[in-house]
Amino acid sequence: MRFPEKKRQIESCREEDVNPNLEKLHPYPFEKLRQLFRGIQPPSALREIRLSIGEPQHATPAFIKEALSANLQGLANYPTTSGSDALREAISGWLGRRHGIPAPDAQDQVLPVNGSREALFAIAQCVVDPSHGDALVLSPNPFYQIYEGAALLAGAQPVFLNHLPGNDFLSDFDAIPESAWKRIQLVYVCSPGNPTGKVLGLDEWKRLFALADRYGFVIASDECYSEIYLDEAAPPLGVLQAARALGRDDYRGIVMFSSLSKRSNVPGLRSGFVAGDAALLKKFWLYRTYQGCAMSPPVQHASAVAWSDESHVRDNRRLYREKFDAVTPLVAAHLKTARPDAGFYLWARTPVPDTEFALGLQREYNVTVLPGSYLARESGGVNPGENFVRIALVAPLDECLEAAQRIEDYCRKL
Repeated sequence: MRFPEKKRQIESCREEDVNPNLEKLHPYPFEKLRQLFRGIQPPSALREIRLSIGEPQHATPAFIKEALSANLQGLANYPTTSGSDALREAISGWLGRRHGIPAPDAQDQVLPVNGSREALFAIAQCVVDPSHGDALVLSPNPFYQIYEGAALLAGAQPVFLNHLPGNDFLSDFDAIPESAWKRIQLVYVCSPGNPTGKVLGLDEWKRLFALADRYGFVIASDECYSEIYLDEAAPPLGVLQAARALGRDDYRGIVMFSSLSKRSNVPGLRSGFVAGDAALLKKFWLYRTYQGCAMSPPVQHASAVAWSDESHVRDNRRLYREKFDAVTPLVAAHLKTARPDAGFYLWARTPVPDTEFALGLQREYNVTVLPGSYLARESGGVNPGENFVRIALVAPLDECLEAAQRIEDYCRKL
């Protein structure tokens, strides 16, 4: 008799019985896109080409799969939150080689995580103090939607820094008023940017570090696109590298996030890391011991070998470079766009509203792109994503080229 009673109790649960901040969350961009395309029937004669979601589609390197399958005996053991010494050392060594800095302390300055997404969300829950009641979290705009959700569910309000074409998508930190800086507890930085592909330069990092020293906020640098760059001689500057160049050798107030998903074409592996300020990471480690997000031992083994190899990453960049070389001139002939500093997106300005452009392209040519307004919020009277679309060059070259030709045909009709 107790089970029907319990069922009635659950069914009578009121909305106010759950976290009210959940009501503040926006639908995810791909849910908005699904609603936009509801009822649309694209031409059946044209194969579907999806350039909307940033999901890598290059082949996963065989040696990573072999390392995973060869270590399945690890499934018999509970993983530790800290991860294995071998994995932390592989990550630390990669950071040193990649950025030309002394390898961070593998014990205290590196923490493996299950992909950068869950860690970017969790860091806000760890560092934001909602008891102040007026806490703010600064996010780039347009932005990766996790930043906003993390802020809201940590009890803070998101505030946005517009990245605009008139300013070459630079981070104008002076555009944020002092009254806001006094309330900001966490600053999300995405470099290379999603969706703009812009990389923060040393002067921008210097300005942000000075503001952090003055106002005491934490910097969370999302660098998951850092290994998709087009010039082998010019890898993007990272926050740890910038900190070292500016004398912040202890990385105080800084945590950076990276992932194997884009670098090594293993989005399903869910493997990344956080590195930086040892004191911050100690608190984040404590938080994660309760959160229960330790990485599976077989995944740790596969991740360690992936971070230790660069040849497959260079091959990966070559494939993206070929696609940008082939596709960018075709799209740029009709939409204002250019090759990004890094990443695998074209951020293209549309001659009609972005949702109208995406809808028509899907309806008439069966090519899916993401409206830029879905990736941004109105701030300062503008939505910096309006009249842009994000084109993810993740499909094979032939598909990307065919999609570009269809975009050309569609633009000629507008």
